[in-house]
Amino acid sequence: MPQHSRVIGLLALSALLLAACSPTVKLQAPDKPIEINMTVNIKHEILLKVEKEVQQMFQSDKGLF
Repeated sequence: MPQHSRVIGLLALSALLLAACSPTVKLQAPDKPIEINMTVNIKHEILLKVEKEVQQMFQSDKGLF
């Protein structure tokens, strides 16, 4: 019987430890508004436009270089 009570005691202790380590999830609104930085897309668009214009310039003036 002492072995049986020891196993039950260990099971109870492990159940308490596992219950104490259960994760919690909290949903909370941020204090500041969310800010999205869009400068990367604008720079990319400008570079594409300039690149197309330069490519057209080289194609129209083949004797340039």
